[in-house]
Amino acid sequence: MPEQTLDEHFWAKVDRAGGADCCWPWLGGSTNGYGSYYYPEFLGGGAKTHRAHRVAYELLIGPIPDGLVLDHLCRVTLCVNPAHLEPVTNRENILRGVGIVAVRAAQTHCLVGHELTPENTHIKAKKNERVCLTCRRERQREFRAKRTPHCQGRN
Repeated sequence: MPEQTLDEHFWAKVDRAGGADCCWPWLGGSTNGYGSYYYPEFLGGGAKTHRAHRVAYELLIGPIPDGLVLDHLCRVTLCVNPAHLEPVTNRENILRGVGIVAVRAAQTHCLVGHELTPENTHIKAKKNERVCLTCRRERQREFRAKRTPHCQGRN
């Protein structure tokens, strides 16, 4: 029996029944929610495990540009439909997501409700964290008030 080609081997693990506009779920194994695909000598890269959505993109569209990752526009990490994948920077991919970094980056007001404008926001360099200056000034006032001796003005 002849060996399967890369195309036959790969697409046998994909459900394309929904058509070109629908998600194409990966039916093979997965790691961390993403399809895992093993095929010896994939596109000259040697025998190793590849992300299934990256393989699909490279098979149907072409190489992924250097320095870019694939964003699942459909938000289904097991989808391998190249029409649902867009090459973007890792930063853009993270900011488009629903993780804590994306949520914090999208915040327009601090937890108390002050607007996070450039004038009212300090960026902590080490953590790249935003700090509301109005809240910080209020905390400093409260701290100073607690430190002031209660017997001020007495001899």
